[in-house]
Amino acid sequence: MKTLLIMVGKTVNKHFVAGINDYCERISHYMPFDTLVIPELKNTRKLTEEQQKVAEGELILKQLQSTDMVVLLDEHGKEMRSIELASWLEHKRATSRRLVFIIGGPYGFSSAVYQRCNEQLSLSKLTFSHQMIRLVFTEQIYRACTIIKGEPYHHE
Repeated sequence: MKTLLIMVGKTVNKHFVAGINDYCERISHYMPFDTLVIPELKNTRKLTEEQQKVAEGELILKQLQSTDMVVLLDEHGKEMRSIELASWLEHKRATSRRLVFIIGGPYGFSSAVYQRCNEQLSLSKLTFSHQMIRLVFTEQIYRACTIIKGEPYHHE
């Protein structure tokens, strides 16, 4: 199974970039894992929040295949402990051809993207920047991989 993380807009903080790249490289030792950055929209001052979500949504939907298991990282999604995430990931890896996680833009997702998704996950009830969520999420996927393999990275 392949896993893809789609992100709207590039990560600009060099410390986050370094951490994300480190975790992505670590994850790739456990499973095929790629990232895809959808470029930020230009001239967004002329767009309403809804128009921006719709435009970003169209770009996101173009990247998806009909058989993808699509999971949005969304504040209203299901919260899990790291061990639960590992079990969930192991199940999805066994039952999906391609697992696609999506971190949206600053205003979230369009209704079309919500309609296309299969599940929604929330990493916390706290609010994080979209830049930081990328780092936190890649670390959690790496942690899940080590839990699945029974490695000592995660402690109970």
